[in-house]
Amino acid sequence: MAPVAPDSAPWLNPAMREPISPCNRVCRIDQRTGWCLGCRRTLTEIADWPMLTPAEKQALIDELDRRI
Repeated sequence: MAPVAPDSAPWLNPAMREPISPCNRVCRIDQRTGWCLGCRRTLTEIADWPMLTPAEKQALIDELDRRI
């Protein structure tokens, strides 16, 4: 993935130069999929978020876009 200028990426936190959390405060886990109904992450992905690198966070955000 090519670098993205902060001005052209609304998901990029300009102060930290990394993707912001996809959490939208709708925190309920779907028992069938194991995904949060708000952000579509698993509990493990939610817990790991603070420890991920910016590249790992972006990869996870890209994956979430494919979860329906």
